This record gives sequence, structure tokens and C-alpha cells, in this order.
Amino acid sequence: MSAPADIDVRPITEAEYPEWLRAVHAGFLREPVVSETELEARRAQFEPGRLLGAFDGDRCVATFRSFAQEVTAVGGEFVAADAITSVTVTATHRRRGLLTRMMSQDLAAAKERGDVLATLIAAEYRIYGRYGFGPATSAAEWTIDVTRAGLDPRGPDLGGGRIELVEPGDVRKLGPELHDRMRRAMPGAISRDDWFWQLKTGAVRTAPWTEPFFAVYRAADGTAEGLMAYEVDDKWADTMQPLNTASVRQMIASTPAAERALWHYLCSIDWVMQVKSGWRAPDDLLPDLLPNPPAAGITMQSDWLWVRILDVVRALESRTYEGEGALVLEVVDASGMTGGRYRLEASPAGATCTATTRSADLTLDVRELATLWLGDESVARLVALGRVREEQAGAGRGADALLRTSRRPWCPDMF
Repeated sequence: MSAPADIDVRPITEAEYPEWLRAVHAGFLREPVVSETELEARRAQFEPGRLLGAFDGDRCVATFRSFAQEVTAVGGEFVAADAITSVTVTATHRRRGLLTRMMSQDLAAAKERGDVLATLIAAEYRIYGRYGFGPATSAAEWTIDVTRAGLDPRGPDLGGGRIELVEPGDVRKLGPELHDRMRRAMPGAISRDDWFWQLKTGAVRTAPWTEPFFAVYRAADGTAEGLMAYEVDDKWADTMQPLNTASVRQMIASTPAAERALWHYLCSIDWVMQVKSGWRAPDDLLPDLLPNPPAAGITMQSDWLWVRILDVVRALESRTYEGEGALVLEVVDASGMTGGRYRLEASPAGATCTATTRSADLTLDVRELATLWLGDESVARLVALGRVREEQAGAGRGADALLRTSRRPWCPDMF
């Protein structure tokens, strides 16, 4: 086995892409053979310099990919981010520093490009804190017992709107504009490129494809305000009673009326006895859209979007604040990328953040700042956990009044 220093970590060439993708399969415990169909579909994701590989001789033993992304800050500004995915280290080469080498290269390049953040979805919670990432959003899944939901069996009252079943091509036309409206109002939401819409509608296929139903909610004026993709299994009891479950693959809505209409529609379909919501915001409206909210039980809750702040000033100035005040933060960053002392002055009209020599109100690691950036976590709670230190008595409560948001942030997507 090669010594760590003999393993070459570098951006891959297009000719090395098949071997790199094979290593991705190995790292995620998928079938070790990459089909020609998947290889050709994924070639569109090859971007020179953004795919890193660790090579032991000719064999790729670790993988790392990043791509350009926008993250919605509190208030609706789209912030440039370095989205990280396809991170693997083959089991034969663990504990040799390969992830650290790839991460260091990528984050340095992202900062040089001027990205404000890096983002990822963590497969394992304990890995990414040491690189300055913190969990910034969470997600939940509900399972609805339709028979207990208390909905009118005649179907939803759409208030002048309507629901249509549409084809994949229709989704590719109306989905991007609807998603852009939704994400501007949803802190933590991320951009979707054309490849995303092709993948989610079967136009490109990286795995066996089962086409879902696509339902669109249109308001009374004809505007598309909601989109749901769902599938239904085919299960029946021995007594020939339906036991079918409808599972949501994707659901986005730009208005509460669209959310209500789509959930009520799905729960009203004949033979559907149970609905699985898919990944939703942790404070989703779903349970309380039902006459009997306990009919929707949480069956999963987890961390979701992780953030690594690369530019403290731009990150704090990009978001809005519901309160008014000033806060001096001592930010600790072991990598040396973003550490320092910063004074944030914020109000509903805007914010400024500057380096300062004033005494700090709070001292925190950059990963804790990432957790707080979208307004989901409580500073006072992190103080109680020993992850933030108050330098001034009561500073945690004052920071919460400035940083927290009225609704919890959410990232609808995995990448």
C-alpha cells in the first residue's frame, strides 16, 4: 500500500472520469460497475478543475466534486456558494488524510473565486465540523394516516383554483420559474440547474426510472403556484381492501393555498390510505392543514444543509434582520480562512459588518456562526451547550433577538 505522500490528489481529466465515477460507486456502496447509460448522463456534470480525485497509481481511491450554487439568505438575496458533493474515500484508504487534502484544495479555490459559502449534505454528522461546517437547516418527514385525517372525502375546496396532472415536459417548462419564486421566499433554498429538471423528469437517467405523477396547482388566474411529484404503490389486503401508500418525491409551493390544495388532493385519491410527505421543512404547515393534525406523525427528523462560511463580512451583510442592534463577534477559524473580530450593525433597513478591535460580545467557532447564519439555531442554546462563549453577560439573548427568524429555514433539495 502506498504511503500517503505517494498518493496524488489532483483535478481529474475527462479521460479519468469513468475511473473517478467507479470510485464514487465504491464509496457509496453501490454496484461497482458504472453503466454506459449513467456515464453518458453524468458527463454533463464534468467541469474541469471542480472534480478532484486521489490516485494510488492508476486507481482512484477518493473523490470530491464541487459546483456553483446559489443559497437564499434570510431576506431573499441569492448568495454565491461552493456546493460540495460526491465525497468518498475508498475503504482501503481511510484515515490517510485524503479528505483533508481534497477539502483544503477546494475551499481555497472557492475563497479565491469569491464564493461567500460552501455547502453540503452530510452523510455522516461527525465528519464536517472539523472543516468549519455547521448544520444550518434540518428536515422532517411526516406519514399521514388518511383515514384519521378528517378531510372531506369529496375532495379539496380549491377556492377557484384547480389541480392538473401534467407531463414531464410541462414540468421542465413551468418548474424553473415556480421554483425561483419559491426559493426567494425560503431561506436555505438552493438553485436548480437545467440538469436537475431533466433528471427529476426522466429526460436523463442515471438509474432505473419509474415515472411519477406530476400534479400542478393553479390559482384562479391560472398562475402555477405549486408542483408535486408523487408515486403510489399497489398493495391490497387479503380481503381486497386497499392499503396503498402515496409517496412524495418533490413538492414546492409559492403560496400556502397551493400547499393546502396539493396535500388535500393527495389525501383524497381513492385507494390511498397513507401518505409519506418526503423531506419537508421542520415547521412545515402540513400537520395543521389537516382537520386532525395527529393523523400526521413525524417519521424522520435530521440535519440537512450544512454551511461553511468563507467570507464573514459578506455573509452577515447579505441577510436581513428583524430587529435592530449591534454585536461584536470573535470568530475562531483553525484553518485561518475567516477568523477575526467583527462588528455587526443591523436593522430591518440593512446591515454592515466590519473588522474591529472593540471588545467581543461573543466568541464562537466559524462552524457555530454557520449554524446561526440562516436564523434556525438559538445563540442562548449554544451558550448553554458550551459551543458559544458569552464575553458580555446576556449577549446570547441579545444576539437571538437579532439573528433568529420567524420561520425556520429549509433546503428542499439533496445534491
